[in-house]
Amino acid sequence: MRAWRGGTSLAIRHPWIVAFAFGLLHGLGFATGLKAIGLPQSDIPLALFFFNVGVELGQLGFVIVVLLLERVIWLLRVRWPRAIELVPAYTVGSLAASWTIERVVAMIGSPL
Repeated sequence: MRAWRGGTSLAIRHPWIVAFAFGLLHGLGFATGLKAIGLPQSDIPLALFFFNVGVELGQLGFVIVVLLLERVIWLLRVRWPRAIELVPAYTVGSLAASWTIERVVAMIGSPL
């Protein structure tokens, strides 16, 4: 949205830095989790590699399905009201905000 409005940010100028940082953070967290469940240190790199390959294949499969659905909807010339077009964006944003709040509360402890 910021780019459409003419704004800029680190994520807009250098998206690879943001993707790298998130990937590194998730990889370190996953490696720590593998170590905590008792996986030997020598097996962690291979486990991370195959986990990442699986995630990437899953993402590619998901993108292919979404693109095929989009193509079918386009070929059928389905026209959605503007409010319906915004539902996916608000759903994803709401879920992301909810999970962020949930994790921050879990990290700092519930104030109640």
